[in-house]
Amino acid sequence: MTALLQQKSRLWKMANVGMSTNSNKLPCLDKKKIGTHNGTFHCDEVLACYMLRQLPEYKDAEVVRTRDPAVLEECDIVVDVGGVYDAAMHMYDHHQRTFGDTMNSLNSSHKWTTKLSSAGLVYFHFGRRVIAELLQCGPDDKLVTILYDKVYESILLEVDAIDNGVNICEGTPNYKILTGLSSRVGHLNPKWNEDGVDIQTRFEKAMSLIGAEFSECVDFYSKSWWPARELVLDAINKRKEVDESGAIVSLGDGHCPWTEHLLNLEEELHCVGEIKFCLFTDQNKTWIVKCVPVHKGSFANRLSLLSAWCGLEKDELSAKSGIPHCKFVHAN
Repeated sequence: MTALLQQKSRLWKMANVGMSTNSNKLPCLDKKKIGTHNGTFHCDEVLACYMLRQLPEYKDAEVVRTRDPAVLEECDIVVDVGGVYDAAMHMYDHHQRTFGDTMNSLNSSHKWTTKLSSAGLVYFHFGRRVIAELLQCGPDDKLVTILYDKVYESILLEVDAIDNGVNICEGTPNYKILTGLSSRVGHLNPKWNEDGVDIQTRFEKAMSLIGAEFSECVDFYSKSWWPARELVLDAINKRKEVDESGAIVSLGDGHCPWTEHLLNLEEELHCVGEIKFCLFTDQNKTWIVKCVPVHKGSFANRLSLLSAWCGLEKDELSAKSGIPHCKFVHAN
């Protein structure tokens, strides 16, 4: 069956069962089958299926793995196969030659211009509801809106880029990252010389793996990352109580995810570049001095500790620095 006939057939089905063609609304029928391709599975369709199963209408859905158009036609939603992207018909493939959509092209308020995979497409249309289900709140909750972008940037962007063959950098990288989510999912496929494997069981195991990663990401950003923003804001506002230069902030016992918040808040408060160091205590109640990076993810600092101190410990460091009770300065 051609993609065009599939489209017409699915529209006919929707018209005759009263199914909404708006993917942001709950369909009238219980969702029973999620269709995707058979053979080797990849991170994007595994993640797409996991996300769909977080929604009430797909919670108990069977994942049907096939490339048979007649079988796919009986599925309620199809991801990563079928040659069609049409949200009104719940078809989310990205392999067709004409496909080039990104988060930005589908909604200009999003900055990301990486081509979407099936996971990215499902996330674009259902991501807010998926996060809301995990947080047990409404999809219009402010935190859901904040996490929608954060979770895309933290997980989905990587999956989209890898599945579509987007290099992580220009030129030859200094090293490869082989422990990422896509690699770990890929390793669950049967080996080339391995027979008698129940691939459906492996697919379900991959969904469990990726589901744990996704849910932990939502949990971290909702319960740890976002609440830390207020601590960092308070520290910035009180930084001249720490030192009159305003170049040092102290979180006290508030060891928390601070770097990204500090960089973002500097822009909001119009003090970009003024803060050079952040102080806080670790779990052992030892004071830590962290240099502020030049930008998010950078190993370069705005202002580093003296190179003469690097790699020194305890008495040697205290003698060199003139600061008593030192423990160590990182060699880098």
